[in-house]
Amino acid sequence: MRIAVVGATGLVGTKMLEVLAERNFPVTELIPVASEKSKGKKISFKNKEYEVVTAEEAIALKPRIALFSAGGSTSLAWAPLFAEAGITVIDNSSAWRMDVSKKLVVPEVNGSVLTAQDKIIANPNCSTIQMVMVLKPLHEAYRIKRVVVSTYQSVTGTGVKAVEQLMNERAGKEGERAYPHAIDLNLIPHIDSFLENGYTKEEMKMVNETKKIMGDDSIRVTATTVRVPVIGGHSESVNIEFEKDFDLTEVKRLLSEMPGIEINDIPKDNIYPMPIMAHNRDEVFVGRIRRDESQPNTLNCWIVSDNLRKGAATNAIQIAEWLVQQQFV
Repeated sequence: MRIAVVGATGLVGTKMLEVLAERNFPVTELIPVASEKSKGKKISFKNKEYEVVTAEEAIALKPRIALFSAGGSTSLAWAPLFAEAGITVIDNSSAWRMDVSKKLVVPEVNGSVLTAQDKIIANPNCSTIQMVMVLKPLHEAYRIKRVVVSTYQSVTGTGVKAVEQLMNERAGKEGERAYPHAIDLNLIPHIDSFLENGYTKEEMKMVNETKKIMGDDSIRVTATTVRVPVIGGHSESVNIEFEKDFDLTEVKRLLSEMPGIEINDIPKDNIYPMPIMAHNRDEVFVGRIRRDESQPNTLNCWIVSDNLRKGAATNAIQIAEWLVQQQFV
């Protein structure tokens, strides 16, 4: 089981290596891949050192699976070449997510759509992943009409440069900037570029990806995405309108039975999900579960998850595990 990690030196690529080791994925040989300037660097994995190679060299080594986390342009250029060589690509960028010929997968939600013929599989946006994990069992029970989501997204979603900007600002140091404004002691209601409709690309990703993963274009979604000075993970305030009425006890039961979800919802004891507790965890945490008293059949909840783990690396590796279990690779 040769596994290539494309973008192995980046924030998500590094996390992928961690998760592969933690979950004891059956890697017989690791092929770390990065840009030409990183070629020859050493990567440590399970107490062994591996040399970073280029994408071209990686294809020649014929890995079974290639985990891509090197940005959209790299994925568009190289994923088809890996796929043509018979290598199954699991891509963490936005390059293939809305391609009608590619599957967009959260294994607990729609892993069953995968087949052995899928050679480029898209890993969804981090914010979408944690939200659809909660939406899935509730949609099956009550049929979702509309979702209103506001996100509070960690600087780790932008990358190393953003984390450095936050820490530099906190320490009163000058340095490279990832954002057009200060992020320490501030919020920036701007993630990705703005579109003609006034929404950002990140907001429209949540709209379009949710419909695709849930397999239902009738679900109406509107999103506002905000960058916050946080490291541990992304948080979301989600308002869900259903066709049918619901019982709160039943809602909690359905969520507690969903693999990968943990309920933290005891307000009287100050128990609710927070990024600090989600950090380095794979679960999607949900709390503040309550009825929206302003209109019928509507639920409010608060969802938190580590965006580098379940929102990126862990979900990609769970897709790989699913492929292995089904003997598709």
